[in-house]
Amino acid sequence: MEKRNQTDKMRVSFDLDEVLFVSPELVMTEPALRFPWNRIYRERLRLGTPDLIRELQALGYEVWVYTSSFRSERYIKSLFRHYGVKFDGIINATRHLKEVQKGSKNILPQKVPSRYRIALHVDDETVICSYGREFGFEAYQLDGPDDEWKEKVIARAEEVKKKWELRRKEEKLQA
Repeated sequence: MEKRNQTDKMRVSFDLDEVLFVSPELVMTEPALRFPWNRIYRERLRLGTPDLIRELQALGYEVWVYTSSFRSERYIKSLFRHYGVKFDGIINATRHLKEVQKGSKNILPQKVPSRYRIALHVDDETVICSYGREFGFEAYQLDGPDDEWKEKVIARAEEVKKKWELRRKEEKLQA
């Protein structure tokens, strides 16, 4: 489990499949990587992904990946490095099973962002987004093409950040 360092940055996480990785037949994408990288990394990024991640980081957010896929952390880091992106944290299915599900007899959802102090999670699955209230995180559902998706994610992050900052102030007052 990660060390509990106190960060003043709110965390935003993104699912990969159907959110950042999309089909170019359905959604506009970033240009494909050049040979030979396009043979190693076949996934295509939703248009604007690198800009959005860098903008969120410039606005003071930590940006994470939280995916239910078993792609390795190394693979994810390497793929995004080709687009000039560095994530602040990555949770894949292997890490989730080890750190969140552990040996629990109760089956937990395939993503529980609050376990990693993630305040906002962007996902395409309604069921994951619906767990937010029960498991203590905010969600933004992104599915299908949306030319204004970057602006909407930033607006949602700013909205959640106001609530997050209020909660942090209340916690400090109670301490």
